[in-house]
Amino acid sequence: MKIIIASDHAGFYYKTLLLKKLQEQGYEVMDLGAYNDEPSDYPDYAEKVANSLLKKEGEKAVIICGSGVGVCVAANKFRGIRAGVCHDTYSAHQCVEHDDVNVLCIGQRVIGIEPAYEIVDAFINARFIDKPRYKKRLEKIIAIENKNMK
Repeated sequence: MKIIIASDHAGFYYKTLLLKKLQEQGYEVMDLGAYNDEPSDYPDYAEKVANSLLKKEGEKAVIICGSGVGVCVAANKFRGIRAGVCHDTYSAHQCVEHDDVNVLCIGQRVIGIEPAYEIVDAFINARFIDKPRYKKRLEKIIAIENKNMK
C-alpha cells in the first residue's frame, strides 16, 4: 500500500517519525512536505495531499498539523476527499469502516507519538465495510458533495 503523508511546521516532527515508522513497516510513503519546521501554511499541504490522493498516487493519506483540525477543514474542500480528525484508535478504524474516510488528520500538539503510531496503524489497516447501510450513507454523502461542490 502506498501512503501519502504531509504536515505543516506544527506537525513536522511527528511527520518525520511517522514517515520512518511506516517505511520500516514496509509501506511505500510519498512525503509531500513540509521538509522543515519553518513556519508554513497548513492549507498548502492539505491541497497537495488531496490532489495527490485524487490522482490515485496513494491509497490513503495522513496529514499532521498542530491540532489536526485545520488540515481536516482544508482537505474536505475537495470532491472525493473524506478527511477526519482522529485522536483515538476506535475513531481511526471506524471512520474508514463506516464512512470510507481516506485522509487521517492528527494534531502533534494534542496527542503523544505512541498513540499517534497506533492511530495511524488502525487507520491504515481498516477497510470500508461493504454493507448496505454503510453504502447507503456513503451514497448520501456523495450526493451532498455533488450538489454543493460545483
